[in-house]
Amino acid sequence: MKHTDKDCIFCKIIAGDIPSRTVYEDDDFKAILDVAPASRGHVIILPKNHAKDITELADEDTKGIFAVAKKIAAMQMDVLGCDGVNVLQNNGEAAGQTVFHLHMHVIPRYKNDTVNVTWKPQDGSDNDEVLELYKKYMQDGNK
Repeated sequence: MKHTDKDCIFCKIIAGDIPSRTVYEDDDFKAILDVAPASRGHVIILPKNHAKDITELADEDTKGIFAVAKKIAAMQMDVLGCDGVNVLQNNGEAAGQTVFHLHMHVIPRYKNDTVNVTWKPQDGSDNDEVLELYKKYMQDGNK
């Protein structure tokens, strides 16, 4: 039995309590057309196990979601003839997450579209701050 949250809109979609346009489904994932798409054919992949974000996602779902994203991207390129795809996954409100059930966006991209998934690159050269961050990751991140 999958872990669900009775108040989660995505858990309700997975259970069939809220209708969706499912483009792919297996035992562990459901992929649906986004109701507020960034571009034509935008799909979101929902793990059937509820996890609020990547830090709570089960290891097997972590591995499986990219396999599904690969299938969806190939389907989009074949069916839609898009020129590329963005695979996007947000964690936390500051990162743009609005529904707190982990989900992955597969966004078809078309030449000259108006989708804007970008940031202003910062200086990442070897300065003291970068060295300190590196040391912290190596100490704290390898636990």
